[in-house]
Amino acid sequence: MAFAYSPSRRRSPHYDHGFGCGAAAGGGGLRGLETQGLPGRKDLFIEPDLMSPLDRIANVSVLKQHEVDKLYRVENRPAPIQGGKQCCFADIVNADKMSGRSRKYKIIFSPQKFYACEMVLEEEGVFGDVTCDEWSFYLLPLDEDIISMELPEFFRDYFLEGDHRWINSVARALQLLNSLYGPFSRAYGIGRCAKMSYELWRDLEEESESDGQGRKPEIGNIFLMDRDTDYVTALCSQVVYEGLVDDTFRIKCGSVDFGPEVTSSDKSIKVLLNAQDKIFSQIRNEHFSSVFGFLSQKSRNLQAQYDRRQGMDIKQMKNFVSQELKGLKQEHRLLSLHIGACESIMKKKTKQDFQEMIKVEHALLEGFDIRESTSFIEEHIDRQVSPIESLRLMCLLSITENGLIPKDYRSLKTQYLQSYGPEHLLTFHNLKHIGLLTEQTAGETLTAMESRVSKLVTDRAAGKITDAFNSLAKKSNFRAISKKLSLIPRVDGEYNLKMPRDMAYVFSGAYTPLSCKIIEQVSPPTLARRSWAEPKAFCPPPPRRGWGL
Repeated sequence: MAFAYSPSRRRSPHYDHGFGCGAAAGGGGLRGLETQGLPGRKDLFIEPDLMSPLDRIANVSVLKQHEVDKLYRVENRPAPIQGGKQCCFADIVNADKMSGRSRKYKIIFSPQKFYACEMVLEEEGVFGDVTCDEWSFYLLPLDEDIISMELPEFFRDYFLEGDHRWINSVARALQLLNSLYGPFSRAYGIGRCAKMSYELWRDLEEESESDGQGRKPEIGNIFLMDRDTDYVTALCSQVVYEGLVDDTFRIKCGSVDFGPEVTSSDKSIKVLLNAQDKIFSQIRNEHFSSVFGFLSQKSRNLQAQYDRRQGMDIKQMKNFVSQELKGLKQEHRLLSLHIGACESIMKKKTKQDFQEMIKVEHALLEGFDIRESTSFIEEHIDRQVSPIESLRLMCLLSITENGLIPKDYRSLKTQYLQSYGPEHLLTFHNLKHIGLLTEQTAGETLTAMESRVSKLVTDRAAGKITDAFNSLAKKSNFRAISKKLSLIPRVDGEYNLKMPRDMAYVFSGAYTPLSCKIIEQVSPPTLARRSWAEPKAFCPPPPRRGWGL
């Protein structure tokens, strides 16, 4: 990703928490870049993917203060040139050349500059006309306790394309955390990507004199986990409020755009979802079934606070207006937005048979009623309810059953292509490549039981029995890990969603995210080794000595 502009400067937002210095570090790069050139009025051309991250540390008003005259979104991308590369900025430079217009140009690549970028500029004939730099923000603070690298392309690039270019960014993000908050007490990791990031980070630490080595550690343990160690968590439907907001409206860089269906007007509103939103902070982690009750009670409480005005004298009214009224109006506005969001979520999920889908997911996780669940997925595809949801259910079935039976794989694939178009052949290829939607392979070695049976019957009959064994669902890695770590809670009676006792509540008590269970097992000293030696054998290759595994 890259954005081109005459350099601007940012002002760090103020956070009342430890991650505030992370924001300052992220913006410090921009501040330094401006001192290197192009004073005066500037035009800024920026890719849409970078609008939200930039807005977190330098909004439009801040850019205006630093003489950014006009801001352009680079919406229309030209057709790919040689090697699949693109260069929008070269068109601007060449157009200025043709018209005889003289300007200075600077391109800032984020989060890092690659050699291929310079090659493209040279091929387009503008390399000598521009200066290049990097904006390596690495980490953006999204909330009091959340920081993010904001690299949505990482998963596809690494797990599908096998591109390791972002490993360096992860390692440098770890280096930044280490310098800001002191050395980590202990590092744990699962997966090849996690191992490479850790090793590169240690190499960077050895090459440089880190500022954080002399500091008292502020971060205890750090866990690095590859996404492919736990696809199930990403495939299950989210049922807490923040998760459903993300499913419905897409949370991007800690903010969400609520459209007219939420705002009850003809305008969309961008809302920051963090601890400063008093309504959101209280319901973000609540199960959706509890949210409407909370919002209803909150509405009554606000109305009661407004009604207090009735018995006030002039002095009390003055204090009320100057000290409380503004806050009440802000809280009322946010309450209206979140009520509207809940209504929109309910409408969408009702159309998608959300409750039935949850039941199917729970059955797949527990390994029950697989045939009925497969039939539900087929019906879901035929009705064209949602292409994404259908794929998600197919992937969940594949992961939990260690691949689909060949007959089911061909049937579901055919029905999906007929419903949504043959262009999704590439989708199936990609999902198979990364192990999300696979087909069980037939013709495996006979088990001891099959071998004994085959000696008692003819070869033809033995072949039929072998086919029958192959058609049965195999024991999957997911089942083994789930059993070892008790990822499927066993409770007597109904799971209490209002007073949950574990992290399984985020999936209505059906599944505990693997990452949560691992941290729970590893963190307490007395549990650091309990039940962990066996499960890790089912995960990708373990990290090297010193990781604590």
